[in-house]
Amino acid sequence: MQATETATILVVDDNEANRMLAQNTLADEGYRVVLASGGVEALEAFAREPPDCVVLDIRMPGMDGFAVCDRIRSLPDGAETPVLFLTALRDVDTFDRAAVAGANDYLTKPIRPTDLVVRVRSALKVRRLTADLREHFVLLKQQRDSMQRLQLQKERLMAFVVHDLKNPVNSMDLHAQIVLRRAGLPEDVQESVKQIRSGARQLGRMILNLLDVSKADEGQLSPKPSEVNLDQLVSSVVSDLAVDAKERDVTLASSLEAERAYADGDLLRRTIANLVENAIRYAPPRTTVTVRSRGTPEGTELRVADQGKGIPPEMREKVFSPFVQVEAGERLVAHGSRGLGLTFCRLIVEAHGGRIWVEDADPGTVFGMTFPHAT
Repeated sequence: MQATETATILVVDDNEANRMLAQNTLADEGYRVVLASGGVEALEAFAREPPDCVVLDIRMPGMDGFAVCDRIRSLPDGAETPVLFLTALRDVDTFDRAAVAGANDYLTKPIRPTDLVVRVRSALKVRRLTADLREHFVLLKQQRDSMQRLQLQKERLMAFVVHDLKNPVNSMDLHAQIVLRRAGLPEDVQESVKQIRSGARQLGRMILNLLDVSKADEGQLSPKPSEVNLDQLVSSVVSDLAVDAKERDVTLASSLEAERAYADGDLLRRTIANLVENAIRYAPPRTTVTVRSRGTPEGTELRVADQGKGIPPEMREKVFSPFVQVEAGERLVAHGSRGLGLTFCRLIVEAHGGRIWVEDADPGTVFGMTFPHAT
């Protein structure tokens, strides 16, 4: 085999953007990269000059990756050539088929350049190992594959559970609305039903957050932006969270200099709702949570501010990580009890090409985010 810095990598993918990303990433590491847009072209390239490693997409028109891998294994030098499968599918069946097809490794899209380089480098090193060392590596790989398969099973189970929860939660909210329409309900009953409805809506947001975070992990979160009326949207959020605010003796207010934003309306609404809900949870009694907007050269800036104890500067990036709890004095900051609220917000803002940050409100905390103008 050639020296590592001149090793030849055959990249097979029907998507040009994926091919270019892989080529640029691997070329920067000193590898020689050969590109193929389909199975037949890949086999021809392999026959002309057997590469040192193959990075192979699974889902391609005509001959898919499984068939290409099977044909490669029958070619001279093909049995010993590492094959790394690329796929946008995160499911156990695809993982198992890749193992049966003889894949040496399995990466999920979207392609992360660092992961690609590490996996290719590892595959090339393994090829140079002695028989004894390779046997140890195979054992470690089997253990890693078992863990990865278990993770995929957990993700599939979570997806099933989340989808199955949506209907009963929506039913709870619907029946709560029906009860509230009945005339003559005692005031205490009305308050209880409002609490039920508020809880159902919070649970609904959490379920949708899980679904969208999962989509983002798979590279399938695609906002559909359009012009959004912020006054209507923020008023709707304030109305939905009024019960929560009243229970904690917190006032909700808005001050909107910018009346419109260019964003996916549903995702923007849920992002603001998550931030306002988070602010209510940690705002001291008899204080105000405020939603503000203004136009900037970057786009439309939205800010959700509370009057609590604030978040230390060194903790401000951590609050956007999944399932993180951050202690700040007497206040438990972040979303450990809610799981993915702020993680969802970051994913949505970044999916729009914007940015999200945390700063002091003096007193309290401001969560700011910018959504770019329409292009």
